[in-house]
Amino acid sequence: MSELIIYTDGASRGNPGPGGYGAILQYKGREKELSAGYRRTTNNRMELMAVIVSLKALTRQGLNITIFSDSQYVVKAVSEGWLKNWIATNFKGGKKNRDLWEEYARLATNHHIKFKWVRGHADNIYNNRCDELATMAADGKDLLVDEGFEASN
Repeated sequence: MSELIIYTDGASRGNPGPGGYGAILQYKGREKELSAGYRRTTNNRMELMAVIVSLKALTRQGLNITIFSDSQYVVKAVSEGWLKNWIATNFKGGKKNRDLWEEYARLATNHHIKFKWVRGHADNIYNNRCDELATMAADGKDLLVDEGFEASN
């Protein structure tokens, strides 16, 4: 079975501040870019939003997916089991971004996902392109509302 490769990045101008995400999906020789900007959010939310939007864009279930991210927060939360613990303890202690983590967990059950960390702003052309997409989106006009963030802040 072919593997879907996803590269993701998030950015914010201030933390919180205007933000955006960028993602590149690669499957069977084809490539798709995704991005959007939000008027008030955080960098971590945009890092995670890039993953969620990528998974929501899929039309098939049960895919083998490798997600490359420069976010230690996202990569370690999944690969080191932090998220499983947060869910098991009902996000005890007020863990941030609960709305997005719950959405990711729901979407992830449909696929076989592994995460790989890549150094940001280094020599990975796809990560660098995602960074461009995210920062352009954050600097754009007609920014979206990050309802989960704005409702809690």
